[in-house]
Amino acid sequence: MSTSCVYPLSTEHGFRLAREAGYDGVEVMVTRDEKTQSADALLTMSERYEQPILSIHAPVLLLTHFVWGRDPKVKLEKSAELAASVGAKTVVVHPPFRWQAEYAVDFLDIVRETATTSGVEIAVENMFPWKAAGRSMKAYMPGWDPRGFDCDAVTLDFSHASLSGQSSLELARALGPRLKHVHLCDGSSSSDEGRIFDEHALPGHGTQPVAEVLQLLAEQRWDGQIVAEVNTRKARSDEERFAMLAETLEFARLHTEQSADAPDSVRV
Repeated sequence: MSTSCVYPLSTEHGFRLAREAGYDGVEVMVTRDEKTQSADALLTMSERYEQPILSIHAPVLLLTHFVWGRDPKVKLEKSAELAASVGAKTVVVHPPFRWQAEYAVDFLDIVRETATTSGVEIAVENMFPWKAAGRSMKAYMPGWDPRGFDCDAVTLDFSHASLSGQSSLELARALGPRLKHVHLCDGSSSSDEGRIFDEHALPGHGTQPVAEVLQLLAEQRWDGQIVAEVNTRKARSDEERFAMLAETLEFARLHTEQSADAPDSVRV
């Protein structure tokens, strides 16, 4: 479970709910909360709540613009260092914004170099086109669709696939062995339909073929990570938030069960 699921509540709140809901571990979204930037603080929470840290999400959102300075290359390197320090396998990173010109030009080389140097997998996340007044904006460079990227690892986000008007099942098949990480959520419409908000709905509450993708991964004996990244901000209480997270986990485990002749299941 990503700690972003409980935003704007504390990171520790995320660790606690992940344990109570029965998740296998957490992905830490690095934010302005200093605890998300400290290996010691994260390892303390990991031990306290018996939740291994499986992945780190680099601080690439606009609201984390000043975390670890303004150089996106440094942010990625520090994310990889943090991941290695807490025993996480993967760092999730977004493609650069077009205005991050120098970083954007060398982005794929930086990703590969950082992965090699740190020993941590750097999984580039699929994004979506930005539109204003019905016109497409080239917000990302080299682009928002990682299918054509020269990179070794990709993160598939169902909500982003929805916004981009893509089928996540077709995307998963196209990525093949480069698909290493999944952000489990859902979406119901694309930017072409006027949608501008990234929904991150509970799986099964949108129109993406989420179940089919999970079933495909289970059939392939996929060994990547499935991380819940759902929006629970509309929850009116912690009980409601817990129910949303438990439902997400139940959905994941249901659709990653394998047939009797393939007994090993994907861990979530």
